[in-house]
Amino acid sequence: MSLNETGEFVLPLPRPAAEQQDGLTGEDLARSRDRARVLAARARSSRWFLLWLLVGPGILAMLGENDGPSMISYAATGAAFGLGFFLPFIVVTFAMAIVCQEMCMRVGAVTHRGYGQLIIERYGKVWGWLAAGDLVFTNLVTLIAEFVAIRVGLAFFHLGAGVAALLGVVLVLLAQSGGRYWRWERVVLGLAVFNGLFLLSAVLVKPNTGHLTHAFLTFSPLPRGSFNEILLLLASTIGATVTPWMIFFQQSASADKGLTPNDLTQGRLDTVIGGVLAAVFGCGALVAGAALAGHGGASVDGLAGAGFPEALSRVDGGTAGALFALGLIEAGAVAILTISASTGYAIGECTGASSSFNRPLRDAASFYFVNVLVAVIAAAVILVPGVPLLSIALNANVLATVLLPVTLVFMVMLANDRQLMGRFANGPATNLAVAITVAVVAVCGAAYGIDSFLLQVHLIG
Repeated sequence: MSLNETGEFVLPLPRPAAEQQDGLTGEDLARSRDRARVLAARARSSRWFLLWLLVGPGILAMLGENDGPSMISYAATGAAFGLGFFLPFIVVTFAMAIVCQEMCMRVGAVTHRGYGQLIIERYGKVWGWLAAGDLVFTNLVTLIAEFVAIRVGLAFFHLGAGVAALLGVVLVLLAQSGGRYWRWERVVLGLAVFNGLFLLSAVLVKPNTGHLTHAFLTFSPLPRGSFNEILLLLASTIGATVTPWMIFFQQSASADKGLTPNDLTQGRLDTVIGGVLAAVFGCGALVAGAALAGHGGASVDGLAGAGFPEALSRVDGGTAGALFALGLIEAGAVAILTISASTGYAIGECTGASSSFNRPLRDAASFYFVNVLVAVIAAAVILVPGVPLLSIALNANVLATVLLPVTLVFMVMLANDRQLMGRFANGPATNLAVAITVAVVAVCGAAYGIDSFLLQVHLIG
């Protein structure tokens, strides 16, 4: 497989009888068929169909990050503080996410290589494996939280932890059984549509439009509480929108999809559409949670039970709670699929093993095995009696915030590497936006960690 001067794949038309003779793998042929459709759409100037063919990685990264813990965190924030600072802050954090994820897409489309592979090639195996190790650890914690979210949603319908564990693992197996990246992506996109259930929940609780407008225009009222609690909320909100797995996933998925430099416009639209949808749905979860502010919302807890869905059902008579519960099941399911995929990509890229949904099982056994293994481990944890599921779910986003700056710095270095990216390297405006993002993430994560440490050793009260 070769590239022409515009970055497009140049492949002969697939002929099954000549696959071995031409030296083409099944992965090459699968991707060439996808590229043939893209080229045909571009030749016909079918703008919307071209966008339909090329969207996917950006929307999945953004809506995958609107996962169970994030939506529970948004709802808990709304229940504790009502409408105010955190409503527009969600929009700000997704704007930061768009800047970061655009870089991932661009690097993947230009280099046709995943994040882990590029880190090893440019900076050595030590840094590559450190990045992958951080990712695997963070992903395992986050996956546990996703199964907890599914368990919360199912509890509303009187279904137990065993069903939640089985559902998550079966989804991973079914989604990757198609033998094509395109099929896997469309299955997950179909599930991701139901993230909009959180917005429907918000509409059903009938929020005050005046209060919504005031919050967006003024970032007020500001939250009241201890300094440590405010830092926790800031860190968890940032961790609900920008995380290490998103960087691994979107760059690797863009390469697996076969994006080229000619597709950058559609790739950016894909990322922006995903960011806008995720921000709207995330705000919906917060608004729905804010309906509980006057109904004992600040004391709502118990992720082992129905929690927020049950509380919401008492506000509007049941529909909002049911939709919120279904939304948690969807949010956990989509995140399980995308996060397990990012783990498979990372391990495959660091070991040099095949890591593509376009490869059959016999050619990429380790990639598919890792996808399933991390989901099985996380599913098993929620079945163990006495595991602090509430603590894991609430702190998963904070952990992502703490580990994110290093991943972002490497991403920026790759995107600025002129030898690697040529004319597609970052410009001054992008670097400024990313520098601000890295600074905000690092300061919030470090401040929360330091303040928590000082509280634990009783140096401050």
